[in-house]
Amino acid sequence: MDSALLLALCLLPPLWAQGPDPSGAAPAAPVLRPWRPEGPRRVKGAWVIPPISVSENHKRIPHLLVQIKSDKQQPGGVIYSIKGPGVDEEPLGIFSIDKLSGKVFLNTVLDREQNERFRLKAYALDLGGKTLEDPTDLEIIVVDQNDNRPLFRQEVFTGHVMEGAEPGTLVMTAEATDADDPNTDNAVLQFSILEPATGAFHINETTGEIRTAQAGLDREAVAVYNLTLQVADMSGDGLTTTAAAVIHVDDINDNPPEFTEDEFSLEVAEGARGAEVGRVLVHDKDLPGSPNWLARFTILEGDPEGVFAIRTDPRTNDGVLSTAKALDHEVRDRFELTVSVQNQQVLDPTAPQSARALATVHVHVRDVNEAPVFPENPRLVSVAEGAPPGTEVTVYRASDPDIRQPQALSYSLAYDPAAWLRVEPGSGRVLTTRELPRLSAFLQGGLYTALVLASDDGEPPLTATGTLSIEIWEVNDHAPVLTPLAGGVCSQPGRGRPLLLSATDEDLSPHAEPFNFSLGHGDPQLARNWTLSRVNKTHAALRLLAEVAEGLYVLPVLVRDSGIPPQERKQALNVSVCLCGDGGACWDGTTAASAVGAGLSFEALMIVLGTIILLLLLVLLAAVGERCRRRALRKLLLAGSQDDLRDNILNYDEQGGGEEDQDAYDLNQLRHPELFPPPSPRGKQPLRRDAPYSYGSPPYPRRLPAGPSDIEDFINEGLDAADSDPSVPPYDTALIYDYEGSGSVAGTLSSIVSSLEDGDQDYDYLNEWGPRFRRLADLYGQ
Repeated sequence: MDSALLLALCLLPPLWAQGPDPSGAAPAAPVLRPWRPEGPRRVKGAWVIPPISVSENHKRIPHLLVQIKSDKQQPGGVIYSIKGPGVDEEPLGIFSIDKLSGKVFLNTVLDREQNERFRLKAYALDLGGKTLEDPTDLEIIVVDQNDNRPLFRQEVFTGHVMEGAEPGTLVMTAEATDADDPNTDNAVLQFSILEPATGAFHINETTGEIRTAQAGLDREAVAVYNLTLQVADMSGDGLTTTAAAVIHVDDINDNPPEFTEDEFSLEVAEGARGAEVGRVLVHDKDLPGSPNWLARFTILEGDPEGVFAIRTDPRTNDGVLSTAKALDHEVRDRFELTVSVQNQQVLDPTAPQSARALATVHVHVRDVNEAPVFPENPRLVSVAEGAPPGTEVTVYRASDPDIRQPQALSYSLAYDPAAWLRVEPGSGRVLTTRELPRLSAFLQGGLYTALVLASDDGEPPLTATGTLSIEIWEVNDHAPVLTPLAGGVCSQPGRGRPLLLSATDEDLSPHAEPFNFSLGHGDPQLARNWTLSRVNKTHAALRLLAEVAEGLYVLPVLVRDSGIPPQERKQALNVSVCLCGDGGACWDGTTAASAVGAGLSFEALMIVLGTIILLLLLVLLAAVGERCRRRALRKLLLAGSQDDLRDNILNYDEQGGGEEDQDAYDLNQLRHPELFPPPSPRGKQPLRRDAPYSYGSPPYPRRLPAGPSDIEDFINEGLDAADSDPSVPPYDTALIYDYEGSGSVAGTLSSIVSSLEDGDQDYDYLNEWGPRFRRLADLYGQ
């Protein structure tokens, strides 16, 4: 065809096969004639050019690869260009072309592991940019070199194999890779074991499989094998790399446990349950901590009652012997046990068979001081209510388990919340210290609980605690009481309501109701006129059988409870009989009057009334006598003075609780305390009308002064009492003798004209009364 592009490809020989040009000029590229038979073959109207090969890592750069020529020469020449990866596509700048000569150059070092081939398009254009030939494909292949070492996929390979495994057992596979062309010898790998040269394992040179090479792997001899592996490319003649292989030999139960000794001697104290007696030691060559190593112990002989138990310590594999029951030195002090041991896992069939290991264990039971024991714990006893102090409740004794050497026991109370009991230390007798009440906050569920201690005198001393529960049982110690004791009925039988009576009893059932009501015996007239019938367990009704006259009747009523023995009480019932209308109501106030004098006859009422009047007269006479005695005493004290200054002071400074405060303090008690009766022996304080009842009074009784010199102290004490009680009006003792001087609201006593002729009196003694009377001393003294 006319527009066929004639490409002349000048294929250069390899760099290492091309000799230097003596002239120094670049080698000439041969021109390929496509239309000649030896040229490229034609496929479907297009020229097929064979690929161009170039070696990776080529160092002589730039390197001429090929020259492109077109047979269609144009005036001015042909312009050549190439496009594709490595030229104008990533990676850029690898190839270039001389646009006039058509020479294609390699501009950088190639790496086959990054790009193994390039596909370019070659173009031929005239000077005007018009295409002279159709684009032609140009393929460049990068030839591989052995520039990559083989690499193991892991630096350390780990595998496991059971001990005693047969030869040829697969342990692991060592894998390696090579980045070179897998279709060349550069990537053909070969595996080998460098060390150790024991011959225990073999590796497949091609696949890297590691297998056992011989029988007899023994974990107890060698537990871990450390191998050094090597892989080389080019079938073992190229580059090499090493890695480590760690092979663990897994344990099998091929070694039975064995006792370290044939006999063991142990000792344990008596009375201890669950206590460790001692340990029997074994040795096992298998892997410690594994099921093949753990031992299982069995007591074969010497313990038919199951007194001992043996277990395995998983940390040390020792047999731990302990007591399953409490031992008693007095019953048996020595044991001889036969103990066997074997693994928890079944012994491997390949292991040598041997008899089960046995050992003899001698156990000595050591005698110790044992704590006392209460045979009955807790103990329930009963005590009758109202039992006098010192009543024996029970004898609560303990026993000492040390039969051969019994200890002396002493008893005490460890818990007695209400202090109702005491215990004799030597005998264990429990006695009451007071009458035990039937109702108390210390009773729980009707029982009083106390704790008794029994202590021995051993080394060390031991104690036992016994629980004593006391039931306070009810006794019939109270008679029933009749209520009410007064009432009224109609004088005509059948009219009105009967008198309803009831009874109460402080005892509980069965010592209380039902009650038996009856009228007093021995009076036929009483039985003819009255009848008493029971309504229920606690009530009875009183009725008239015959018409009787109106008035007050005293009926003896006997009430009896149901206790054993029964208690009864005879009481007087005051019944007022009145005339009743049709509705059953009394016509007069006889019933109200009878209620006021319930239980008393007319003669008795007169006697009581006369007694009360006589007592009132005696009290009145005593009050009058006391008043007369005080007047006489006052006249005696003021007989030697024309004017009693103290009396004037007393009346002048009478201040206190207002209208309620009408009595001043009597100074006669200060001057002559022996003439006045002492305060109440019980210390009862006097009633004060000038203070609220909700506040306390000053401390009383106070010590009266023995002489005039003590009056100041007595008054100061009264002032302190008044100052300490700010909630009530001022006391008389604090206000009557208040200090009157400069600034006093009362002013001075000079305004009081007590006497016109007072020059003959001596007032110097006022200085002895303290600072509160110094003003008077200054006014009337020398």
